[in-house]
Amino acid sequence: MSRLTLTGVNIGAPDPHALAAFYAALLGWEISREEEHDVYLSPPDGGPRTLSFQREEGFRPPVWPARPGGQQMMMHLEVMVDDLEAAVARAVSLGATVADFQPQDDVRVCLDPAGHPFCLWLGELSA
Repeated sequence: MSRLTLTGVNIGAPDPHALAAFYAALLGWEISREEEHDVYLSPPDGGPRTLSFQREEGFRPPVWPARPGGQQMMMHLEVMVDDLEAAVARAVSLGATVADFQPQDDVRVCLDPAGHPFCLWLGELSA
């Protein structure tokens, strides 16, 4: 059987450069490559390219929570944090908004500047 390796997640956006700058600042990652319609972020530890953004003409932001007739969310990012309040404040200071609907006490659903939902959740890495 051949080996399969997931090398990244690509997120569509009306302005991939602006959205990449938001996530680079939020996550502390680096913009590793910029093209006219695509931007690539890499983690600071030099891991493989894992998050990229591409221009989508006619982009419609997803609706959170989902409702009939609204643009459906296809995926969302999960970001573990050790201080939920501070992480939400940082995301908001960078241009995110906190979603009105919050399904859990230890998770905050936020919307990035393009309207994609992402979750900040309180946790800790196990050894």
